[in-house]
Amino acid sequence: MRLRNIRGSREVIAGSPHVIHEEEKRAGSWHEIFGNDHPVHIEIGMGKGKFIMALAKANPEINYVGIEKYSSVLLRALEKLEREEEPPENLFFIRMDAEAITKVFAPHEVDRIYLNFSDPWPKDRHAGRRLTSKEYFARYDQILIPGGRVEFKTDNRPLFDFSVESVREAGWKLDAVTYDLHHDSELVRGNVMTEYEERFSSMGNPIHKLIVSR
Repeated sequence: MRLRNIRGSREVIAGSPHVIHEEEKRAGSWHEIFGNDHPVHIEIGMGKGKFIMALAKANPEINYVGIEKYSSVLLRALEKLEREEEPPENLFFIRMDAEAITKVFAPHEVDRIYLNFSDPWPKDRHAGRRLTSKEYFARYDQILIPGGRVEFKTDNRPLFDFSVESVREAGWKLDAVTYDLHHDSELVRGNVMTEYEERFSSMGNPIHKLIVSR
């Protein structure tokens, strides 16, 4: 967890034009921030940003917001973004805890949510903190458009099984599920790997994925 404590990371983040500040004042204004009416996709727990940066470069017709809780991890994403000759204009970052997303995005303001290799919070008493818990699905339900989707990937089978059950308890529609993404000819199409996905799949760990909609 050393990345959480890089000295000076908060100061760098505070001065970056790629980071949205005072995010709780932005609900309802994301199309104004991006200067267009394109769909808004967010990644919660984006890590060092490989996944969302690749999506932003490949899909200029979509607006992306990457959310990361830890300053030192976000700093690494900023460093990666600023090494780009032409950083994508359709991408902003936020440093925040995901619990506050309903204060940052207005109802029906988000089209899609990505969750990749989220913290499993393995103790039962922490189940409500998992990003695929029914508590979080209730938050997603508030900000997603009708028919909006959540896509989740992990190599953690217990977390994935918990997530599938959470989808059912929350009354969402399970559109697709696989327990071995890289050998699923349909779901692997267009798959963008995260840093963790590259590492775990190289170790032979199967990657699990689900897609759900409101």
